[in-house]
Parts: sequence; C-alpha cells; structure tokens
Amino acid sequence: MDVPRKGIAAKKRKRRIMIIAAGAVGLILATFALSRLKPAAPSVDRSSVWIDTVKRGPMVRQVRGLGTLVPEEFRWLPATTEASVEKILIWPGTKVGPGDVILELTSPELEQSAQEAVSKAKAAEADLASERATLQRELLDQESKTAVAHSAYEQAKMERQTNDQLAKNGLVADLVYKTSKIKEEECKKSDEIEEKRLAFSRDSIEPQLASKQSAVDQANQLAKLKLDQVDGLHVKAGMSGVLQALPVQVGQRVKPGDNLARVADPTKLKAQVKIAETQAKDIQPGQQATIDTRNGVVKGHVKRVDPAVEQGTVTVDVAFDEELPKGARPDLSVDGTIELERLDNVVFVGRPAFGQENNTVGMFKLVPGTNDAVRTPVKLGKSSVNTIEILSGLNPGDQVILSDTSAWDSHERIRLN
Repeated sequence: MDVPRKGIAAKKRKRRIMIIAAGAVGLILATFALSRLKPAAPSVDRSSVWIDTVKRGPMVRQVRGLGTLVPEEFRWLPATTEASVEKILIWPGTKVGPGDVILELTSPELEQSAQEAVSKAKAAEADLASERATLQRELLDQESKTAVAHSAYEQAKMERQTNDQLAKNGLVADLVYKTSKIKEEECKKSDEIEEKRLAFSRDSIEPQLASKQSAVDQANQLAKLKLDQVDGLHVKAGMSGVLQALPVQVGQRVKPGDNLARVADPTKLKAQVKIAETQAKDIQPGQQATIDTRNGVVKGHVKRVDPAVEQGTVTVDVAFDEELPKGARPDLSVDGTIELERLDNVVFVGRPAFGQENNTVGMFKLVPGTNDAVRTPVKLGKSSVNTIEILSGLNPGDQVILSDTSAWDSHERIRLN
C-alpha cells in the first residue's frame, strides 16, 4: 500500500522558482557584461591605405600650381580710326618684322579729311608768309622814316653849330640864331620818336607772327595726325616676332581702339602659374621655382606676384634662369613648383589627405608589433606640396595612415589585414 509523501509539490515549486530566478539574474549579468564590451575594430586591407613613417630632418616648403607660357614682349595692334578691313596679307603663325604690313584697312572719309587738313595747313603757312612780308615792308618803311628824321636832325645840328660860331663874331642875326636852335630841338625830338617807332616795329614782329605761327602749327599737327591715321590703314607689325592672333575678317567694320592683331616675341617667354589663394600668402619675388614643360624641367625665379585674387587663385609670373627646351611656345600648359623656404631639423611626414596646416587632426598611428592602428591627436605645422610639419602627437619612427579615414570617424581603433 502506497504512503503519500507530504511537501513534495512545494519543494518542486520552490526549486522551479529558484531556477527561474537564477536564470533571470544570469541573463541580467550577461546583458550588463555585453553592454560593457567595446565594439569590434573594423578590418581594413593594408594595401588599400597609404602608410608613411614620421621623419626628422630638413623639409623644403613648396607650393604647386598649373599655368601657361606667355610672351614677355607682345603687342596688340589697335585700330586708330573707324574703317573697314580691306585685305589680310599675313595670317597667324607667320614670322613678321617691324615694317611688315599685316592687313590693310580702308576709310574714304579719313582720306578726304586728311586732304582737307593738308590744304588747311598749306593755307595757314601761306597766310603766315603773307603776314611776315607785310610786317617786313612796314619795318622797311619805318626804317626809311627814321633815316629821314635822323638826317634832318643832323642838318639842324650842323646849322646850329655854324650859327654858334657866327653869333660869337656877331655875323648872324639873333633871330636866325634862335630859330636854328629851335629847329634843332624839333628835329631831335622827331628823330627820337622815329627811333622808338622803329624799335617798336622790330619788337612787335614776332608777337604779331606768333598767333599766325600757332595757327600754322595747329594745322600742321592736325594734318600730320590725319596722315598718320591714313598711314595706319596699313597695319604694320611694329616689332619682330610671330603673329599670334588676328580677330578680324575681311569686310568687318572696326572702331577706334578695336584690337586688330597681336604680335609676340616667341623667344622670350615666362610662365604664369595659378596658385591657390590659401597657399600664396608666403610667395615673394626672387624665390626659386621649377617649371615642368612636359618636355623638360626648367629652373626659374618668381618675378611678380599679382596683388589681386581671381577665381580663388593668385597669378605668379616666373622668369626662366635656363634655356627653354625645344617645343616651348606661347600658351603651352605647364606645372609650376615654387620653393618657399627650407626648414632645418623638423619632424615631418607625408601630407595627409585630410587636415590643413596649423590645425589639430586625428590620425591613425600603427601600434608596433600588432596589426592595430589607434586614433591619435596630431598638431600640424607648416605644410608643403607632399609633406607637412608635425608639432606634437607623433615622434620620428612612428607610422601613420595618410589616406582618407573619414569612413572610420566613429572608431578609435582599426585593424589592418
């Protein structure tokens, strides 16, 4: 006969509750432990990143930009008057001399006005010659009158001297003697007046001719201007070189100041390099530069820095210190590198894809003996084309990743495979 055992159900229920409670506590502890774990470091293919070693030594600061070769000596040939293009004699790419006629213009109105100006100049010269002849004739008349007056004065003077001797001996009447003295005084005054008139006539010739001469000069200048404009219808190169541009066509109407042609000396070239405005602040005339013409590298120096910024760049003129290689010609695209300064005994590394000079950035530094790289704050200093100065955060011998690491901004550690 079976005997029922008391308390068995209660014990089972108690054991079940304890097991459930222990499981719940274990689950809570496991969840807490998992929440405290750091996320796994992402894996990166070592061959896909650029790694460089920090060094100590001299660093050359450089800036680089694209540019073109341009002539140092060139000349635009402008139109001096309104005209039409009659004939083109020389086309771009042809060597020209100073007197070579590149194109011919025509302007009937200008030719007519030039003829009128020449006629007016001749008329003014004839008027001047007539006025000079008139004044010379008047001067001769005055000289004749002055001579007559002087002769009368000399005769009256001789009569008075003669009467002086006769009066002493009582051989002449007192009335006659006094009359001779009065006559002498009158003739003397008349002689002095005529002399003054003669002097005035001589001195007044040039002032009277000056106005006529001014009219002649003005007419001649106008005639010369018109003739020069007519001669300018034959557009000449004005210098030795190569005709580079001819922005006109036969039959085209041009206005004064319009560019007709451009002539340049292809043997004297300079490089115009465009440098980003953020990198151009330290560029000064005289700094050394190298220009890559893609057919050779040529040394030069900075000749001029444009004071204005255009489309985010500053134009720098580089003069060459060496002969240019064959094939160098105007408008040829080139690469320019300008040496700013040389820094001695500095810590530097290759320039990273992120971060600017004088800023603090986070860079992944490789942990020696492992495949891990940890993010390290690095203070950057002066930069160059391919290198940048390290002020703090890295030491010589450290290896860092220079590639763009923005994809891992949320991680402090990565693993290189």
